[in-house]
Amino acid sequence: MNDWPQGWSDDDRGNRYGRGSAGAQPESARVMRQVRRGPAAPPGGRQAPQYGVPQQPSYVDGQGYDSYDSGYNTGQVYGSPGGRGPGGHGDGYGGGAPRPAPNWRRRIKVTSITLVTVLIVTLVGTYFWADSKLNREVDLSKVIDRPEAGEGTNYLIVGSDSRAGMTDEQKKKLHTGSSEGKRTDSMMILHTGGGAPTLISLPRDSDVEIPTFVGSESGKTYQGTGRHVKLNAAYAEDGPELLVRTVEFNTGLHIDHYVEIGFAGFANIVDAVGGVEMDIPQDIKDSKSGADLKKGKQVLDGQQALAFVRTRYALAGSDLDRTKNQQKFLSALANQVATPGTVLNPFKLYPTMGAGLDSLIVDKDMSLFGLADMFWAMKGVSGGDGKSMNMPLAGSSGGNLLWDKDKVKTLVEQLKNDEKVTVSGD
Repeated sequence: MNDWPQGWSDDDRGNRYGRGSAGAQPESARVMRQVRRGPAAPPGGRQAPQYGVPQQPSYVDGQGYDSYDSGYNTGQVYGSPGGRGPGGHGDGYGGGAPRPAPNWRRRIKVTSITLVTVLIVTLVGTYFWADSKLNREVDLSKVIDRPEAGEGTNYLIVGSDSRAGMTDEQKKKLHTGSSEGKRTDSMMILHTGGGAPTLISLPRDSDVEIPTFVGSESGKTYQGTGRHVKLNAAYAEDGPELLVRTVEFNTGLHIDHYVEIGFAGFANIVDAVGGVEMDIPQDIKDSKSGADLKKGKQVLDGQQALAFVRTRYALAGSDLDRTKNQQKFLSALANQVATPGTVLNPFKLYPTMGAGLDSLIVDKDMSLFGLADMFWAMKGVSGGDGKSMNMPLAGSSGGNLLWDKDKVKTLVEQLKNDEKVTVSGD
């Protein structure tokens, strides 16, 4: 039985290629009618337009491709030359030319300029912010008959017992009492110049003469009568201007700038800087100031620091020993403020600056640079050739401490000439 299609016989299989064929050559292409792929033409013979897809090749009478060239023979796809992707850039994603290597020199330059600009803006902003917080309340132009200015700069630094702005709770905590008005609790002259700084404490009980002066508020002239009082009485009588006038009259030294700080401000600065380390020379317990400190190294907070610098009744030398403690503490505080841990830490620097500037009262001509010079000099008092001392004394009279006039004259001349101070004080 012949299973092959009609007209075929087993003999016809001999040299054919295909299923079951033993021949080594393929059978020739069958003769097929032209085949075209794609949708059939609609009735009427009009071919529907083709969008985006190229016409496929047709086979005509088994003779191979028609004259149509699809582009596949050359690797072109949808009209892209050279077998590349869309756009002909060979990246396969249609991007532009290959991305150039980054210009690191330009990037570093731009980054550097940006950082410098930000730094300058920050510094300028900080300067104007700090300058606006200074309380320039003291007018030294009201001081009359002033000595001639010498070399260097002289600051009169005053610690007052002002309780302005303090609540009853704060007054109780800091043991300040509730007295009205304010008086000087400490007075110092700081000299800065080309050499080492010198810090001189003026005991509050120093015997001084009140000279002729012009009232800071009234503008009235008050003639001097040779009246002698304790130095702190001058401040209580007519404030900073009369205190400067009295110091200049009794020393002959020109005071360039005035700086004052009250109880609360002092404590706030110490707390803002994180406390100040001090080596307490002895156990101190004083009910008047509230001090209760043990001998040895320790970090004092604002409350403890204020008690330490105010204590005098528990000290053998009373006010003279207190001025020495005040000098030591102020120098230690300046050292603490000037450390990188404070200056380079904005979370500590700005609170410290804010606390200090808010609580300081200065003269109208004081600048931030002048204030910085003062603090830097305070830092140098305890280091290098810096010197701290009390005003030289010659004894006492009626409870007032008398200055040694000869030593004071020599001291003032050395300060005026910006020379190294050789005079010693108690």
